[in-house]
Amino acid sequence: MFPVAPGVHRIPLPMPTDGLVAVNVYAIEDGERLVLVDGGWAVPEARARLDEALAALDADVRVVSRILVTHAHRDHYTLAIGLRRELGTRVGLGAGEAPSLAALTGEWRGSLQAQRDALLDAGAGALAAELEALGGAGDPPDYYEAPDEWLEAGRIELADRVLEVVPTPGHTRGHVVFRDAAGGILFAGDHVLPHITPSIGFEPVPTDSPLRDFLSSLAAIRRLADTALLPAHGTPGPSVHTRIDELVAHHDARLDQMRSAVGDLGRATAAEVAAAVSWTRRQRSFAELDVFNRMLAVTETVAHLTVLVESGVLRRSGGRPVSYSTARGGDTAGG
Repeated sequence: MFPVAPGVHRIPLPMPTDGLVAVNVYAIEDGERLVLVDGGWAVPEARARLDEALAALDADVRVVSRILVTHAHRDHYTLAIGLRRELGTRVGLGAGEAPSLAALTGEWRGSLQAQRDALLDAGAGALAAELEALGGAGDPPDYYEAPDEWLEAGRIELADRVLEVVPTPGHTRGHVVFRDAAGGILFAGDHVLPHITPSIGFEPVPTDSPLRDFLSSLAAIRRLADTALLPAHGTPGPSVHTRIDELVAHHDARLDQMRSAVGDLGRATAAEVAAAVSWTRRQRSFAELDVFNRMLAVTETVAHLTVLVESGVLRRSGGRPVSYSTARGGDTAGG
């Protein structure tokens, strides 16, 4: 447990069977109560770590009045639901997550159907078969219940601070961040991360252009006054603006790499483009990734190619697989 601002404490909770080590839950002092930003993953070791951290504050989970969740991924949402079941703690979630919550509690139930369909469209049929063999997404569907309140853009007034709810779709369609303008801090969830770029559109009901949504959300936060960054993964940083500029530069470079893979190397499908570029901070080849991360690589390639089509740089032809080519002369971007 680490103090990160007056009355704000960072609590890293463990994330089993995941490439990331921990998810940051932030405990905000609210008079005699606590408010949490994000809830963690509903596994015993995370709950035990949360209990230990709150004890260091001379508190326990019974004084948590409210949990504000940035998005519905399991490492942020499921422990919040577990605490609600146990103690009746109120849970708030961005209203844009409603379609995904409906799918997670309905027929989808962790099936990754949207991702398998996207792989087939991308020309990655063999990878789709590998994903099918893995079964579900590993999420416990019974922990995906509707929140007590659907959060819209607006203000949340606590005892000593006001949090502004800012919708930031992209990582998921209903992602939100919580901005304390007076305190100079942004609870950024997975929207702005200090060392990695967040996955784009990994959810049961993706939008038509999650990367466009993400870049627009980055621009919206960049237009606000700068604050310190309190991310959901990794350590806090002094400037949200600086990290946003780095993320935008990264995606500009990726868009250029993928345009080149189509226009210069003649790669026609998203699967072929994904195989032509490197991945992760370690610049790994596509073949070095495990099946889950190869799926993410292909779907994120589709997201980048979609933005290039929307901007008129590439053309897209329908069918399965979908193919891409350079837009030339009087051609316009196709759908």
